[in-house]
Amino acid sequence: MADFDLAIIGGGINGAGLARDAAGRGLRVLLVEQADLASGTSSASTKLIHGGLRYLEHGAFLLVREALKEREVLLRNAPHIIRPMRFLLPPQSEMRSPLWLRLGLFIYDHLGGRKILPATQVVDLTHNVLGEPLKRAYDFGFLYSDCWVDDARLVVLNALDAAERGATIRTRTKCVRAERSDIWRLVLNTRGASESITARALVNAAGPWVGLVAETVVRVEGPPRVRLVKGSHIVVQRLFDHHTAYIFQNPDRRVVFALPYERDFTLIGTTDENFKGDPAAAAPSAGEIAYLCETASRYFRNPVTPADIVHAFAGVRSLYDDGSKKPEDVTRDYHLDFDKSYGNAPLLTIYGGKITTYRKLAEAAMKKLAHVFEPTRPWTATAPLPGGMFPYNGIDAQVAQLRRRWPFVDEDHALRLVRAYGTRASDGLGEAKRYEDLGQRFGTDLTEAEVRYLMMREWAMDADDVLWRRSKLGLRFSDSERAALQRYMTQHAALKAAE
Repeated sequence: MADFDLAIIGGGINGAGLARDAAGRGLRVLLVEQADLASGTSSASTKLIHGGLRYLEHGAFLLVREALKEREVLLRNAPHIIRPMRFLLPPQSEMRSPLWLRLGLFIYDHLGGRKILPATQVVDLTHNVLGEPLKRAYDFGFLYSDCWVDDARLVVLNALDAAERGATIRTRTKCVRAERSDIWRLVLNTRGASESITARALVNAAGPWVGLVAETVVRVEGPPRVRLVKGSHIVVQRLFDHHTAYIFQNPDRRVVFALPYERDFTLIGTTDENFKGDPAAAAPSAGEIAYLCETASRYFRNPVTPADIVHAFAGVRSLYDDGSKKPEDVTRDYHLDFDKSYGNAPLLTIYGGKITTYRKLAEAAMKKLAHVFEPTRPWTATAPLPGGMFPYNGIDAQVAQLRRRWPFVDEDHALRLVRAYGTRASDGLGEAKRYEDLGQRFGTDLTEAEVRYLMMREWAMDADDVLWRRSKLGLRFSDSERAALQRYMTQHAALKAAE
């Protein structure tokens, strides 16, 4: 008998979402990730749960419809890390006519069965706060709805739910070899220590490493049909004093978003460039930075320059190679390649996908595997993620409830905790009666109690796990504060290992 029913390589959103779905159906699941959860593309997105307005131009109506329907499913199931966001689109007649945009937004409003999110409206920008940061030439715009998400926490919460349903989650663990017969025999390496496990089925959900895993670990025949496309983002100090995002058109017909980000910042992205090399080393190029600055400066009254950038990051998308010439034209839909040759254990390879449709991808993957495992019903559509058991518009009530129990936690701190942990924010505060009971304060409002919780419950092992994936506090930490946090985590891990 195999050790596991299903082994998954890759701890991004696709792997974590599938692990959760499969564990909830009663399967024995193992997920292995060579680094930290969401350490690749899944923490380097534009942070949107959206239908993909521009995909309508490519005729991808089925993809857009599925994504639009998923927005409110995910909003209801993770109201702490997902929230509605309005987007202002100022027309540029020389790029797309206002009539054409209005038609597209009408379709966008009605294609996905929208119930919670408000419909598109036309906004006069001449006497409106939304027009204040824009150049005077933009006198009206279209205001439509999508959602914002903390992408890395979405991955972590899926993995956490999978673990609570019986899955084994192994980070800093690399699958170095996979031998195939009637079962899979996998050789794993964890910080130099080697071990072997067996599984009835294997899923390659390695994201931008999917081709490398296919060629060197699984050793499939023929080249994998993967196309790597890099998307870069920049973060600058806040450019506007409201919670609405902007979507800007470019002469090359691409769009760039400018989003309110982490209260004091603005996130601008993204780009589309073909990529070769190590995805872990992906970084914004000078050309991409110039492109994003020029786009923002085309619309905002105050120009954005490279000198304004406080943080920048890039992620590599592993898209299914459909033969498109331009990287921005390659389909964003997911593709599941199922290999079940006679007498051999099955292999499922995942290409592409969007954060918005990760849950549907997991359902589709389980359907592909239905003849391997006993068929079971999909269940995730109505199951809240950990901490998400409250109404989609109930953030303020959660913050008030937390502050009633722990009155020494100030409003901003309470809001950050609820936005990250939802109803489970209490787990990190415990029985504290005063602020000092939370232990050392590393910077801003990050306390020893929260760090211990992240290490014990959410697989955090170093400072970057905490500052860039479990939170975005890295934007506010100094080098010395980060170093102090790293020392603490190293010492705490050593003490736990010695026990």
